[in-house]
Amino acid sequence: MTRIIDNFAAIADQYDVAFVDLWGCMHNGISAFPDAVAAMRAFRAGGGKVVLVTNSPRPWESVARQISAMGVSEDCWDAIATSGDSARAAMFRGIVGQKVYFMGESPRDDEFFMPLRIIDNPVTIETVPLDQAEGIVCCGPFDPLADIAVNRADFLYAKTKGLKLLCANPDIVVDRGEVREWCAGALAALYTEMGGESLYFGKPHPPIYDLARRRMAKLADLPADPRIIAIGDGVHTDILGAMQEEIDSLFITGGLAAHETRTTTQPEPEALERFLATAQTSATYSIGFLR
Repeated sequence: MTRIIDNFAAIADQYDVAFVDLWGCMHNGISAFPDAVAAMRAFRAGGGKVVLVTNSPRPWESVARQISAMGVSEDCWDAIATSGDSARAAMFRGIVGQKVYFMGESPRDDEFFMPLRIIDNPVTIETVPLDQAEGIVCCGPFDPLADIAVNRADFLYAKTKGLKLLCANPDIVVDRGEVREWCAGALAALYTEMGGESLYFGKPHPPIYDLARRRMAKLADLPADPRIIAIGDGVHTDILGAMQEEIDSLFITGGLAAHETRTTTQPEPEALERFLATAQTSATYSIGFLR
């Protein structure tokens, strides 16, 4: 059974590092949550380290600029690990070929193809029409508000050709303010449902946690075996990922699952337990909003 806490400070001294989700925890896609920023700033002031672990398909430098503009200040985090960086590394190793069909919002997602210095002898990537492609790179839908079923015809053609789809963001949906949008994970799930092969690099899959640990290892003043807690509002991403990595978790119920957990300030305990049981997940702790 998950333990509902009033604030992160109640458990902060039990951990050395927090792997913190961004969207739904630190910001709503438009502006920062001041209480969350303050909580992570206080955790760092007490000696903790904060690694922002996000399913954003962007390079970490781009995410840093984006969240700074929203009000997530640099004094509340130490490092950033993005699904985009993990997926980009795989792409530049040629996992879906050199000629790729790109799905995403241009020019916002164009930075995905920026050179990646950490890869030795990267392959040259060329974006091409679907009928010339060796694989698909998906950062998200062309229109995040459109029904994802509009992609069925293209996906049927791609599946018939045996193309693999590289999913740079396993999230299914996000809430930008009050508006719910589709993410790349919804497209990858549709492609898999249709018989295609989708490759994932963000939460809850291992590659992004490997990247997060590498970023963590570069931080100073950490014990040899740091105590890690994962914080997030995605039960099938953040919480499932923490379970698979065998680390503790703090479920932010006021994000994607606010309705299901009946969260206003805090979740309703019975609704929360029903939701976690239905999702077949277990969070160490839960809280309405990160504070």
